[in-house]
Amino acid sequence: MARLRVPERRPGSRILGVGVYRPTRVVGNEEICARIDSTDEWIRRRSGIVSRRFAGPDETVITMAVEAARKAMAQSGTHPGEVGMVLLATMSFLEQAPAAAPRVAHQLGARSAGSLDIAAACSGFCYALGLADSLVRSGDARSVVVIGSEKMSDIIDPADRGTAFLFGDGAGAVVVGPSDTPGIGPVVWGSDGERHHMIAHDRTWLHARDTPGPWPTLRMAGPEVFRWASHVVPEISRQAVERAGLDIADLAAFVPHQANARIIDTAAKSLGLASHTVVAKDVVTAGNTSAASIPLAMDELLSEGTLSSGDPALLVGFGAGLAHAAQVVALP
Repeated sequence: MARLRVPERRPGSRILGVGVYRPTRVVGNEEICARIDSTDEWIRRRSGIVSRRFAGPDETVITMAVEAARKAMAQSGTHPGEVGMVLLATMSFLEQAPAAAPRVAHQLGARSAGSLDIAAACSGFCYALGLADSLVRSGDARSVVVIGSEKMSDIIDPADRGTAFLFGDGAGAVVVGPSDTPGIGPVVWGSDGERHHMIAHDRTWLHARDTPGPWPTLRMAGPEVFRWASHVVPEISRQAVERAGLDIADLAAFVPHQANARIIDTAAKSLGLASHTVVAKDVVTAGNTSAASIPLAMDELLSEGTLSSGDPALLVGFGAGLAHAAQVVALP
């Protein structure tokens, strides 16, 4: 009987490079307050956010993804021909079909690479990173470009007091390639679809087509999401650290999804992080950029120069779905 032949598994994969794109327009709290009858003090107290970036008409999910990925490829020395897969995590791309990833791959010059969009909202980057690790270790792709790119300003109601102050736009990317030792730990992921309504659009595209009314926009049950995230983030974080064979005290950095500074502080306290562990707080000046927030925050930490290549960092994504994912990585 003929037998199938499969590629030899590689011992590990790692992040080879990071790149980001931040839109040029900075939007302070004062501009948001004018639309939602609020104050700068209220926004800072509730979220920790001081400013965020809004993309212009020429800054799209695709163009931002391409720019971030080009930087990650340049930093890692990755040639387009070496890319076997492009994974684009996004919840704000407004075309049902075709997906954005094939166009991103084309503009990167990776025209023979596989490509697909991943719709896991704020967990999307961690989901994509887990898939990239498996693709590289299985031998199905030599290298994988993982991107989170969001234009959240397209799907947020600027007059909604519950969401307008939270979200921003931007893109972040990494290149994942083979490694003689594991540089991406096992992913811990899950979802709770029963509570999908806690972060959801207020109406479907079908309803918008058939019934006159406003553009469908994202709504969130803030207090309920805060309680859920405050529970699930420490739980999956501990599992990811344990599965990576480390202790919490071994972590050099904690890079959670930048949803809200209060959630980040609550999770950090619950985990009992060591004094030397750096906690990412890119949310203060970037807002919540959904699937883009973790690579954006990782790049910001690396640019500060306090972390070294190979340092272990805990990444945690959580949000709409409700979906969540976490893994420990060695920083590039």
